[in-house]
Amino acid sequence: MAAILPAVPVSVTAVGTPVLTANNDFSDLREIKKQLLLIAGLTRERGLLHSSKWSAELAFSLPALPLAELQPPPPITEEDAQDMDAYTLAKSYFDVKEYDRAAHFLHGCNSKKAYFLYMYSRYLSGEKKKDDETVDSLGPLEKGQVKNEALRELRVELSKKHQARELDGFGLYLYGVVLRKLDLVKEAIDVFVEATHVLPLHWGAWLELCNLITDKEMLKLLSLPDTWMKEFFLAHIYTELQLIEEALQKYQTLIDVGFSKSSYIVSQIAVAYHNIRDIDKALSIFNELRKQDPYRIENMDTFSNLLYVRSMKSELSYLAHNLCEIDKYRVETCCVIGNYYSLRSQHEKAALYFQRALKLNPRYLGAWTLMGHEYMEMKNTSAAIQAYRHAIEVNKRDYRAWYGLGQTYEILKMPFYCLYYYRRAHQLRPNDSRMLVALGECYEKLNQLVEAKKCYWRAYAVGDVEKMALVKLAKLHEQLTESEQAAQCYVKYIQDIYSCGEIVEHLEESTAFRYLAQYYFKCKLWDEASACAQKCCAFNDTREEGKALLRQILQLRNQGETSTTEMPAPFYLPASLSANTTPTRRVSPLNLSSVTP
Repeated sequence: MAAILPAVPVSVTAVGTPVLTANNDFSDLREIKKQLLLIAGLTRERGLLHSSKWSAELAFSLPALPLAELQPPPPITEEDAQDMDAYTLAKSYFDVKEYDRAAHFLHGCNSKKAYFLYMYSRYLSGEKKKDDETVDSLGPLEKGQVKNEALRELRVELSKKHQARELDGFGLYLYGVVLRKLDLVKEAIDVFVEATHVLPLHWGAWLELCNLITDKEMLKLLSLPDTWMKEFFLAHIYTELQLIEEALQKYQTLIDVGFSKSSYIVSQIAVAYHNIRDIDKALSIFNELRKQDPYRIENMDTFSNLLYVRSMKSELSYLAHNLCEIDKYRVETCCVIGNYYSLRSQHEKAALYFQRALKLNPRYLGAWTLMGHEYMEMKNTSAAIQAYRHAIEVNKRDYRAWYGLGQTYEILKMPFYCLYYYRRAHQLRPNDSRMLVALGECYEKLNQLVEAKKCYWRAYAVGDVEKMALVKLAKLHEQLTESEQAAQCYVKYIQDIYSCGEIVEHLEESTAFRYLAQYYFKCKLWDEASACAQKCCAFNDTREEGKALLRQILQLRNQGETSTTEMPAPFYLPASLSANTTPTRRVSPLNLSSVTP
């Protein structure tokens, strides 16, 4: 009987490990689907459930294969057959999280699959014991030097196998995880890169590599396999590195080639828009995602952050109740409920739910950051600092944690400390005006006014979301008696707030008009001074000064004083100021200590 060869490029090494190769283009989506189905099965057999789920979801988004094209499972080797009984028994124990028991029955097995499950069971056993000790003994905010005791032994054994070149793609992945847990970052990166070359279809290795890359320059130095999986990796790492434009381009390309139905890609696009604070777009995409996949829990904590920022209480309440019905003991569910209570200003309850999330997963980044925000609201600065530091331990790229630490030390009146943390936040978000304004305020407190001016101007240049950078820059020029530069900043500020089309009152608008009225008065430009003084009359805090200035201008004009022509003003008020467009509603600038971006 003729052997039926699988359609996916699969070969078997001498020790029985499937070797999968992936093309570097998307021309044959059927071939890609076969590869995804195969790797989903291989990862599931080894207990790598998240990678299996990712592959299966991606395969589901592609058209179904006809029966004739479905591939048989990889062939079983002699070693697989010898270890089959032990593997089957151990896998059943592994699935119910009896890791020590699984490792006991796999001891001495020779097949690659059984050996991986043996080592992985020992690793997860150590992680489970570490988490139990963290939760039971110390509590989530006092997690100190609790370590996975199995790591060193695993490193020694895996290192020997690695030197003998006996590790397959899954073994390399586990070796990399162990090295990362031991903070051997450089070695871990090298091993993960090797794992992506040996087994490019395993998403877990790409994801672990993503967690270790700190900037674009580091990414460029990596020698990655030229496969279609690399495109998913690059889109993900661009999102993590806040290179949102590049990430969105990658995701659009993936949608165009045939992955338009992938819920993973849709959710990643929503997260990308969340990261650049395009809240309307992100909310719209998340709402569409909820319609397509109503029982999805991944990324719903990010969705709740958006609802929180928009103060959408009823929608956030509905989301919290809905997720509770689906799975109340998921980390994301606890974070959503925490956000709900935070929006209702019940900060103690909110912190309690974020702590509950951390009991479920002490390495969940979002919960640490959100808990830091809650402790800030409760004026518990020491607990906030601990929470933010834990967030940074989990992911050094979390700009919110660095920014939160800066805010905390600002409250403690420690400007040198907050300068350091704001700098780190700015490095991660170089085009975020909030980081630049915070840096400028810090430099100002340290009397480094030149640096402060640079920060404020840069914040304006990149798009000042709070519309405060120009006002702060103008006040700085005032302190330095640079009156012309101060006036220019105030004029730009007024032009900006009137050109945005929103009928809202900005807190410093009256300050700008008062300064400009006085500046034009000193320059003997009566028409401009009069226009600004009239605007001052529209505000309670400057009304009397405006009236007094108008009387002075009228008196000088009656005495025959004329506007000067010797001192030309290089800037003028926008024409819209002569119209009756006085704002009527007051809104506060964004307060990041209470907002979860």
